[in-house]
Amino acid sequence: MNRPFLMDHRSAAQALGAELFPGNAGGGFFSVAIDSRKVISGALFIALRGLQSDGHRFLRESFAAGAVAALVSRKGMEEANLDPAVLAAEMGAVLLVVEDTLKGFQDLAAAYLDRFPHLLRIGITGSSGKTTTKEISASIIDKEKKVVMNPGNLNSETGLPLAVFDVRDHHEVGIFEAGMNRRGEIGELAAVLKPRIALVTNIGSAHIGILGSMDTIAEEKKQIFSQFTGTETALIPEDDPFRDYLAQDVKGRVVFYGQKNFAASGKLNAVLDQGLAGTEITWEGIPAGFGLPGKHNLKNALAAAALADEAGIGAVSIREGLSAVKSLFGRSEILRGKTTIIRDCYNSNPDSAAEALSFCDNLDWPERRIYILGSMLELGDREEEEHRKIGMLLAESKAAAIFLYGKEMRFAAAVLEEKQRTFFHTCNMKDLSSIVKEHIQAGDLVLLKGSRGCALETLSGIVLMEETDVP
Repeated sequence: MNRPFLMDHRSAAQALGAELFPGNAGGGFFSVAIDSRKVISGALFIALRGLQSDGHRFLRESFAAGAVAALVSRKGMEEANLDPAVLAAEMGAVLLVVEDTLKGFQDLAAAYLDRFPHLLRIGITGSSGKTTTKEISASIIDKEKKVVMNPGNLNSETGLPLAVFDVRDHHEVGIFEAGMNRRGEIGELAAVLKPRIALVTNIGSAHIGILGSMDTIAEEKKQIFSQFTGTETALIPEDDPFRDYLAQDVKGRVVFYGQKNFAASGKLNAVLDQGLAGTEITWEGIPAGFGLPGKHNLKNALAAAALADEAGIGAVSIREGLSAVKSLFGRSEILRGKTTIIRDCYNSNPDSAAEALSFCDNLDWPERRIYILGSMLELGDREEEEHRKIGMLLAESKAAAIFLYGKEMRFAAAVLEEKQRTFFHTCNMKDLSSIVKEHIQAGDLVLLKGSRGCALETLSGIVLMEETDVP
């Protein structure tokens, strides 16, 4: 059976203003790859130039693996000593030559997305909760409409454009999260997506080391609304300190969402905290169980409900979607064995770490609380200050034992020492594993919280008191 092209070569070249080799190239591509190792037959390979590697040096390998075309830059070809006409003839493939392959990739994704005018495009950004909000939204909206979304947290300058090529004719709603690792990135992703509905989860201190201040973070996150023309909808959290700034000068309808506004509208009738079991949310008169614990996850659930409500999804589907949500790896996971683990170690920043400690301290738990915290990364000049704040929270916490991992946690350790709290600090995972294994007892509640680079999930088997070797 013949597969339809995602795009034909000539249309792609026209959309990008690219030079096409050979000039009479017919055919098209069926998939898109930015890693030569993931090229499959019929793919378009995007030759991106990064700090560590340059895709132009893997063009022959990509064509050998089945790529039928490649998006390349003039400078990249020159530096790799490659002539596009010669390489196209040699490999029997197509080259689309542009000035900047990253911008070309993003522009191509935008042109592809424009082929689906019926698709309701939803954009989600914020300092934290993006992925969880996206997953909850998809769980709800999928009850009534065909949904496509970026998988995992594929939300970067290359991840979102790559995910866009998953859209097909049968999809009715596209839910895409937009992340940020540098200034200007949200604006670029908004230009790809051009969302009809865009939501900000919050403005927090994640990536403050990159952007320098909360004001700058808010300015960047606000760019999710930058493609609005007047008919779109901006969803903004009602209680965020930056809510008025986010709403200012938005070209479209602004809706403030959250517990108070939903209660005032009669949609949210009651919220019952059920600890580790999550929250019971009464939506339009009927309760629904929502299994992700903590106030931060309740906010994510209400953000998703706001998106679903704006997309015209009914109350029954909102309740069913909330009830169907399961935790993602490393995000508010509850693992039960001889001990109970709250595994929240996919990411960590000052806001989410403080929320995790508050949640654990306020749980009704009869046995010991053990807090294992890894470094918070990408804090820049705020590194010492923010880790000392966490140290103060730990000093005042209900923890029976405190374990710290990573060099940045030395600042938290200094506070604990000043406050004469007992703790253990190391930068060696084997040492951490050994002492945790010695200390853990049946019945303990254990918090694993740290940035992704700390890989605290490797302690899970030990903490659950399974027969697991020390890594």
